Amino acid sequence: MKIYQIRLKLFLLENVAANKIQEKITAFIDSGFKTDEKWLNFHEQNSYKNYCYDQLFPLEEDKLYKKEKIYTLTIRTVDLELAKYFKLVCVDNHTKEIKGLVAEIRVLPKKILETVYTITPVIVKTEDGYWKDAIKFTEFEQRLKVNLIKKWNAYHNEKIDEDFDLYTMIELKNKKPIAMEYKNIKLLGDKVQIQVADNKRAQDLWYFALGVGLGEMNSRGCGFLNYRWL
Repeated sequence: MKIYQIRLKLFLLENVAANKIQEKITAFIDSGFKTDEKWLNFHEQNSYKNYCYDQLFPLEEDKLYKKEKIYTLTIRTVDLELAKYFKLVCVDNHTKEIKGLVAEIRVLPKKILETVYTITPVIVKTEDGYWKDAIKFTEFEQRLKVNLIKKWNAYHNEKIDEDFDLYTMIELKNKKPIAMEYKNIKLLGDKVQIQVADNKRAQDLWYFALGVGLGEMNSRGCGFLNYRWL
């Protein structure tokens, strides 16, 4: 298993407010899938997508991404074919707000992970909406673990033993929930920092998570992780 990281240069055709940018990036990526029947079927099927992406860089302090400025988007995936798609198709793709320019792929090295932390908010949905209104923190932790294991099992076509330590510490980094706009609603999420457990299973799963994202709605720009090695 390898994690493929695509650095994509994007040119903005219009100003975009920071609270709208993830939605516009998602629309840009989705529109590319519609150009090919195979990728359209992939996009429309109800399954784990096994890719995730961060925010545009550099960040804008005034919360406004600027027209006619070039930004970098980082996309990660465990699927080489999907990585090649992002490199080839996204550079020729454009929407009303975003035009693709150039892209490069590299393999993310696999080293011993010390810490992982979210760049975009992690989403855990419940029937009652935002998790803090419905469940305790221990269940929030458990849902993150179960979700990641389900992605692993689906990708590797296996069922692993869930009785292991995935991390030694998890910490919420925000006092108030962070809102992300999606289809005219606001999803509430959180920034988390996690100390990775020192066992092979945990190390493998967190390396995998760097490519697929943490929590839910990763192909909508949620749960993108950064990392520190030992």
